[in-house]
Amino acid sequence: MGRQGELFGATPVGGGISGEALPLQEHQLIAWQQRLLDYQSPRFEAVASDSQLPPGQMDLFGGGSLGAAAVQRLDPLQLAPQHLQFWRWPERQPDGAALYFVVDRPPHLEGALLLYVGETKQADRRWKGEHDCKGYLAAYGEALQQANLQSQLSIRFWHDAPSERRARQALEQALIRHWLPPFNKETRGRWATPFTAEPG
Repeated sequence: MGRQGELFGATPVGGGISGEALPLQEHQLIAWQQRLLDYQSPRFEAVASDSQLPPGQMDLFGGGSLGAAAVQRLDPLQLAPQHLQFWRWPERQPDGAALYFVVDRPPHLEGALLLYVGETKQADRRWKGEHDCKGYLAAYGEALQQANLQSQLSIRFWHDAPSERRARQALEQALIRHWLPPFNKETRGRWATPFTAEPG
């Protein structure tokens, strides 16, 4: 599997070509987070109230697919949050097939941000090794720290995921299309961010 591109790379804002990368400013980071929040909030509200998105906001799926039904019912915020280093803890972690969600609840925003959706056949092992999302999260955290902003990151597992790989991956893709989490490779073009500013 190919590696994802650098979302929080060293390209300076404005696409400068020399010198050190300029740190992102607080207002740039908050604006990026707010755009994501504005998109995802109606989805969080719809799933929490067990309702459909209003017309014009449902952006995927044809009639009645398994993915559409699951997406409308699965609330990532109702899953138990765990520390991103959960696998280092001595308690035994649930294993087996799962979908997982990386969420941030920045204290300066009025809601949660779903940053990444993934699937695994081994929930207790997937996050231990190398993972592109870990690099994104490290750069995201560093950018927030430099701007004196806080984050409340967590990972959440849904263990009712299909055990069959293709079904699980189809559901993962449905969830990615629905939530458009910015750290998934499928959506990085959607969130033109200050982290990937290109020369004009």
